[in-house]
Amino acid sequence: MEAPGAYRCIECNGKATELYRDYQRGVLRISICKSCHKPVDKYIEYDPVIILINAILCKAQAYRHILFNTKINDSSQSPDPDDLIRYAKEWDFYRMFGIASLEQTAFLIGIFTALWLARPRVLQTKADFILLLKALLLSSYGKLLLIPAVIWEHDYTHLCLKLIKVFVLTSNSQAIRVTLNTSRKLCLLAIVSGLLLENGTIYLFQRIGWNV
Repeated sequence: MEAPGAYRCIECNGKATELYRDYQRGVLRISICKSCHKPVDKYIEYDPVIILINAILCKAQAYRHILFNTKINDSSQSPDPDDLIRYAKEWDFYRMFGIASLEQTAFLIGIFTALWLARPRVLQTKADFILLLKALLLSSYGKLLLIPAVIWEHDYTHLCLKLIKVFVLTSNSQAIRVTLNTSRKLCLLAIVSGLLLENGTIYLFQRIGWNV
């Protein structure tokens, strides 16, 4: 059971106590927002594929549905011992994974630092921090497109990688705007700060002789 006010209206970002009412016998009625008088979350009746398409199109309503009105369950699986042995022998795998993790960490630190310096009140509590972190990680799903882009290498691979980067940054910016309900200008400032720190980290790796 969610706490009162734990949901959000996907249209106006106002708080809501419930998404729908169950009148039994399979009859559901979507709750109406008290602020904007629109359905709190129309996506609860949508197919997940439609929701994903709307998220790819960077619609704020889809982001609010995913971040505020959807419960995400994490499941863990025990790794196969043979896989652990195989990857233990692959130093390059660990090295590249470590570099990518550090770059991503630098990017996130840059964003949080910029937001905290520009507007300290947007990250007042631990819950605000965790929600924004979750939003940024979820909005980075576009990086999965790097896999087919690299596998199906062609003359336009470099351009594809650049476009994927732009798409991911756009998604990150939208996630910040929806989560913190702030201006596009502040979102852009946060993204640029994250990029600067990330590129600084890459430059440092190159100086010490690590191929990035």
